[in-house]
Amino acid sequence: MGTVTIGVSIAVPEPHGSQLQQLRAGFGDAAAHGIPTHVTLLPPTEVDGGDLAAVEAHLSEVAASGRPFPMRLSGTGTFRPLSPVVYVRVVEGAEECAWLQKQVRDASGPVPRELQFPYHPHVTVAHGIDDEAMDRAFEELADYAADWPCTGFALYEQGADGVWRKLREFAFGGTVVPPQAGHVERGTIGSR
Repeated sequence: MGTVTIGVSIAVPEPHGSQLQQLRAGFGDAAAHGIPTHVTLLPPTEVDGGDLAAVEAHLSEVAASGRPFPMRLSGTGTFRPLSPVVYVRVVEGAEECAWLQKQVRDASGPVPRELQFPYHPHVTVAHGIDDEAMDRAFEELADYAADWPCTGFALYEQGADGVWRKLREFAFGGTVVPPQAGHVERGTIGSR
């Protein structure tokens, strides 16, 4: 059956996902339209195509043990100079994302994976583009904010064309946790 490249992530819901994807494209990131806006739980990982059923069963177990939680994005950060990335920060839900990614990559599961860098949940808005465009992304999204109740995650496969396509969604095993009092689902870009 050959190998496939998979990833596991929490999708940034609409209208926030499309808004950030359009902004990423506007900064000159050619990969923007091939990568749904997300918070990574498992980075691109090659697996044997015959192992996908085991991966899905594992992810079902992880989701069943998880509970919905509030997610909130606010402001920007960067991994430069170590890695050419500008991102929107996860300021609420980061601990839950860290727990989930550890469960997904658990050594006893079908996708044990060591990470190249320590796990840091984020939403990439510029990757591998020129420094001026990276600086613009960092500045223009400095006041960005969005929040929503995170109710699950999804498994994606990267096609030969470089586009990531959703294979299956996995809902958490509990009831939805509403955003904290005073927070509403929103997405805004303010001016500095």
